[in-house]
This record gives sequence, C-alpha cells and structure tokens, in this order.
Amino acid sequence: MTVAIIGTGNMGAGIARLLASKGVKVAIGSRDPAKAAELAKDIGAGAEGCEIKAATKRADVVILAVPYTAAEETVREAAGFAGKILVDISNPITPDYKALTVGHTSSAAEEIQKLAPQAKVVKAFNTIFAQLLPVAARQGRRVQVFVAGDDEAAKKIVSDLVAKGDFEAVESGPLSNARYLEPVGEINIHFGFFLGWGTSAAPAWIKS
Repeated sequence: MTVAIIGTGNMGAGIARLLASKGVKVAIGSRDPAKAAELAKDIGAGAEGCEIKAATKRADVVILAVPYTAAEETVREAAGFAGKILVDISNPITPDYKALTVGHTSSAAEEIQKLAPQAKVVKAFNTIFAQLLPVAARQGRRVQVFVAGDDEAAKKIVSDLVAKGDFEAVESGPLSNARYLEPVGEINIHFGFFLGWGTSAAPAWIKS
C-alpha cells in the first residue's frame, strides 16, 4: 500500500517521516515538487516526492496535510479520488488560531467530502501537534488519535496506520462526528499555545 501525504509543512513532513520509518511506502505531494523531492530524499526509506496529482495517483490512501483554507484548491489539483481513502487532518481555524470557521452543523471533513464525493473521507490526526509525531516524543505515553468516517473498511485501514505509528486509534463514529472532533482540536490549540501547556498537550478519552 502506498500512502500519499499532500503537504510539506510540519504535520505533513512529520506524518511522512513517521510512516516511512515504519516501512510504509510514502509519496509526498506538493505544488513545489522540488521541495517534496528534497523532503523525500531527507526521509529516505523509499519515500518519493512529486506533484500533488502524481502523488494522489500513486496512492491508495491520501493524507490531506494542508490548512483547511487550501483544501478546495488542493483537492481540485489532485484531480481524482475515486476508490481512494482521503484523510482530513485539518482544523478550520481563524488566522489568529482562536476560533473555528466551520462548526456544529458541518465540519471541515464533511465539506471536503463534498469537494471529493468519490473519496472515502476519514477524519484523523486533528487533535495532536506535529511535535508529537516522532515516536521518541511520546515515550511513556499512549497518545490517542480519533478516527471518524462513514466507511468502516476505510476507518479500519486508517486506524491500522495510526496504530503502526504507535498511537492509540480511537473509533469515533461517523464522519459527522468531525463536528465535535474539530472543536477538540481547537481547545487543544488553546491549551498548547494560549494557556501555556506547550505542544506536548493532547486530549485523551478515558474508558473505565
């Protein structure tokens, strides 16, 4: 299985490094193919860098690691998700990081599903900071990643990738539950940046 990561920012690069280190074949897509190729070379482990459309075409699972404001243009540029799993990791936040621009009656994930109706959209990774992606940053901790989607097989594949990265995948129901997961991501931003917790902050649901 090939996983495409669209985006070379902190989250995109971090997820690409993590999955490649676990033996997952990774294709990094960017509007700047040279930047994607440079990142892939740095990661090694068979990672490759290319244009967004080429990375999407190679992949079975596509992780959309761009800001929500760039989602529409990126999905259009990818040009085709038929039969593919599309993982949305975004939080639709305001420029000052203090509020959501979409919420309660919809979510970023649901809006992306409308943009890519042939994809199986799954919400994941929106409640953690990039600094927690390296396994070494989580030693002694079992950090949760909440996984929501309407296609059970797609959720299972994404949950398996989450577990491969040494996170705890938490079944989080249908894609509409992204309406609640995205506010969790936003409150974590407040804890991390505005309330002094730092980027090691992450939510956990405790099951008795």
